[in-house]
Amino acid sequence: MNFIVITDLEGVAGVDSFSQTRTKDVALKGPGMKQLGRETNACVEGIRSIDPHASVDVVDGHGTGGLFPDDLVGCRYIRLFGTSVYRLLESGRYDAMLFVGQHAMAGTVAAPLNHTYASRDVMYYRLNDVFIGEFGARALMAGLKGIPVIFLSGDDKAAAEASMFIPEIVTAVTKRGKGIEVADHLPSDQACRLIREGAAKAVERIASIPPFTGIQGPFTFEARYYRPIEDPYWLRHPTAVFLDERTVRVTTSDLSELPL
Repeated sequence: MNFIVITDLEGVAGVDSFSQTRTKDVALKGPGMKQLGRETNACVEGIRSIDPHASVDVVDGHGTGGLFPDDLVGCRYIRLFGTSVYRLLESGRYDAMLFVGQHAMAGTVAAPLNHTYASRDVMYYRLNDVFIGEFGARALMAGLKGIPVIFLSGDDKAAAEASMFIPEIVTAVTKRGKGIEVADHLPSDQACRLIREGAAKAVERIASIPPFTGIQGPFTFEARYYRPIEDPYWLRHPTAVFLDERTVRVTTSDLSELPL
């Protein structure tokens, strides 16, 4: 089978400060990136323990880069440079999606490093009146193409969010959030062991984890930002409706038209 693993930096064990994630300075970000590599390899090992011939594509989904490609073993590295997850899924290649290092959506109580796509800019996203973050958006992209999301590792609030959208999903909690930049972390080895076991369990259960299709088109998308909107994407959008200087809404039947 073919698997796609979406990774992010904020959800890995040992990372609980935006100073570790927003920077391009490897001296600050490097330890977290090394841990993300270990956790990603553990996920790949778990997949391959059940399906030895599995093909695994790993997507570096962190804005400033979250992985050192040379750290990865037994998978193909993909960096999102102007290519959305939606476009990757259009290939029809994948049988299942997994997440490693995931954080909760913006505004989640006591969720470490919670945000939705742009941590300095986005207050919230809503889709058909449902608050949605990176996990929910990508799970829906996959689900509408018949691809189940079977596993997530990250903080406890991200795991709860995933289970809200997909009750059958397998999760591995690497840290427990106590605030926006406060968490209790598992040791690296323990986090990796849970991820390896969880990914294996998820592959074993793949037939019983349905694709997420709980939000259907047409899609009414609403975004609210912390500051007045200056993004040319919205200012030039032909059908965008500005509810106020910080809030915009658009309706479409195509998820690929949205900044998800």
